[in-house]
Amino acid sequence: MEILILSVAAFLVSILTFFSGFGLGTILTPVFMIFFPVDLAIALTGIVHFFNNVFKLVLVGGKADRQVLIQFGIPAVIAAFAGAYLLLRITDTHPLFSYNLVGRNFEVYPVKLIISILLITFAIIDLLPYFGRLQFGKDKLALGGVLSGFFGGLSGNQGALRSAFLINAGLSKEAFVATAVVVSTFVDFTRLSVYATRFTKAGLQENITLVVAATLSAIAGAYLGNRLLKKVTLKFIQTLVASMLILISLALGAGLI
Repeated sequence: MEILILSVAAFLVSILTFFSGFGLGTILTPVFMIFFPVDLAIALTGIVHFFNNVFKLVLVGGKADRQVLIQFGIPAVIAAFAGAYLLLRITDTHPLFSYNLVGRNFEVYPVKLIISILLITFAIIDLLPYFGRLQFGKDKLALGGVLSGFFGGLSGNQGALRSAFLINAGLSKEAFVATAVVVSTFVDFTRLSVYATRFTKAGLQENITLVVAATLSAIAGAYLGNRLLKKVTLKFIQTLVASMLILISLALGAGLI
């Protein structure tokens, strides 16, 4: 039953990204967190994200701008390693505090609190028009690579920051998309390489069937959404999804999930 629930959820969430304006990782990460530990949930979302990016890489990767890849991509990959390493380090820490609610004891762990804050922050960034218009000069590409790579490695959220820094890099539309895909793919590969050291400990082998089913469902949902649906942003759905993300993140940070 758990396999069916998670697979259907992953499939629907993938389709929902085409209406909400949020990235696949932003919505799918909290769904996986309901069923898996935080570090494994982020890693599993990264697997789905990575294979989606590989597909895009085959289609448009050749149009990426090499100079921007050097200035932005190299710092992003290095920072992604640092972010992913930090995620694994804070996973092993003891609870910050515990409290009782309705007769039950809940513990608040640093990793859940940090990821909760990041998810809320990036949900707000994706939701508010101001942040969508935020742009940085070409001289800030290295800084942008460091920031987007680090947070990509730590929480899987990198798209909003990456776009803000690449938008003024003087790229054509095709080169912008291709460069973003190449950078995202290498960041995903880097962080998954670090996460792999924890897969066995986190229980991936015991849940391999569930993981494969959910991953394939998410990929199928993304493929179907891309083929059949026009990519639009519906304000009501976007606001609803953002509210749900924030609520789930608050529950995560409070130790309720």
